[in-house]
Amino acid sequence: MSDNDKKTTYGTIGWIDLSVPNAENVKDFYAEVAGWKPEPVSMGDYNDYSMLVDGEPKTGICHKTGPNSDIPSQWMIYINVENLDESVEVVKQKGGKLLTAIKDMGAYGRTCYIEDPAGAVCALFEPA
Repeated sequence: MSDNDKKTTYGTIGWIDLSVPNAENVKDFYAEVAGWKPEPVSMGDYNDYSMLVDGEPKTGICHKTGPNSDIPSQWMIYINVENLDESVEVVKQKGGKLLTAIKDMGAYGRTCYIEDPAGAVCALFEPA
C-alpha cells in the first residue's frame, strides 16, 4: 500500500468485531440470524472467526481470552488513526480514558481501546 493509499484510511472505520466468552455459540447465532458464513481463523489452540458475506470478510467474532481478555463484550468499531501515541494523548487531554494499554498486533499494526467523555467505547487502530 502506498503512503497516499494509507492516508485515505485515517479517520475511517477499518473493522468491526465482537469479543465474547462464548464465541462458538455466538458465531452460530449470527450465522443463522444474519446469514453470515463463519470462517475459522487459527489463534493457535483455538479459532476465532471471520464472518463472511458473499465470500468477503465483513466482521469478526472472537474469544474473550488471552490478548482479548480485557476487551469489552460489545460490537467494537476500530477507527484508523495515523499516530496512535498522539491520539491516545488527545484522548486523555479531552476527558476520555484508556480501557487497555496499547497492544501490538504484529504485521497488522497497533490498537488501544478507549472510552470517550460520554462513556461510548471504541478502539483506535494504527495500521502497520
